[in-house]
Amino acid sequence: MRNGIIGSGNWINDKVKTLDRWPGVGNLCNIVSIISAAGGGPANVLFDLAAADKDLPLYAHGLVGKDAEGDTLIAEAKQRNIDVRYLKQIEGVSTSFTDVMSAEGKRTFFHCRGANAELDYEDFTDIDVPAKFFYLGYLLLLDKLDRPDPEYGTVAGKVLNLMRQKGYKTIVDLVSEAPERFRSIVIPALPYIDVLFINEVELGVCSEIPLRDENGKLLAQNLPAAIDFMFGKGVKEAVIVHFPEGAGARMADGEYMYVPSCDIDKKDIVGTNGAGDAFAAGTIYGLHAGWDLEKAIRLGSASSHFNLLCASASGGAVSLEKMQEFLVDCKYCPLP
Repeated sequence: MRNGIIGSGNWINDKVKTLDRWPGVGNLCNIVSIISAAGGGPANVLFDLAAADKDLPLYAHGLVGKDAEGDTLIAEAKQRNIDVRYLKQIEGVSTSFTDVMSAEGKRTFFHCRGANAELDYEDFTDIDVPAKFFYLGYLLLLDKLDRPDPEYGTVAGKVLNLMRQKGYKTIVDLVSEAPERFRSIVIPALPYIDVLFINEVELGVCSEIPLRDENGKLLAQNLPAAIDFMFGKGVKEAVIVHFPEGAGARMADGEYMYVPSCDIDKKDIVGTNGAGDAFAAGTIYGLHAGWDLEKAIRLGSASSHFNLLCASASGGAVSLEKMQEFLVDCKYCPLP
């Protein structure tokens, strides 16, 4: 029986810099704290899952540099009992890093691609563990996987097809990078994705359906059509759209649902770095356990809630029991 999750893609050293305010262009602000921590989709998701359930088999896959940051990422994964046999160090490039500027509940990323840019199809061929899910994050930030492929549309599509042939359910997340690249890189990979995590900005670009108005208000009534568009382009099992107000989602054979986020006072938010990954981790845990989609998403919302109480991407991760206790009395955001 398959059990566990492989986390592959962007392994990043995050340098989270908390600002005293959000400055305008050309203005000065003060850095009040700096935290260096693991980041990137697979690290964030696996570290959150490790905190949720110490007995869940977890496997790290990807590339880091032969440098102090690469050593640290591998060591941190080992400390959480994550199998690192497929997390390899390579010569000649640095471990990828991101300067994360955080203030007033907002964040901006300045990223150096580093070793992640070298991850290619051949790096996936030797994966052979009895996991249930294969997670890949992030499309649009993995240079060699984002390249065109004559048969599969992109190299990422070829990789995801390989993982499905190996018996894994494929889960994919994106990064909010250059909008003009979204449709050419994301859409070709959709037929090889079982579960897609995407935010409302990314979904709006892919589907060309507006999901916020000119004032930033969520156009929740447009979510079902945008989700249907992604299924029409090939997603196999589930499309899960996350945004600050909640999540809109549907299984391929089910009805659309809107699940509001756990409410949180803005003054309690320390940072939003990794909030989407924390949501994905909680939801993935529920899906892996065989829960229905709504119950899984509610756990994802709880996971995201605890993430917001910490500046680093996975420093706020808590156990499954603590998330479930929180959900008993949780208050939710109002429906749009």
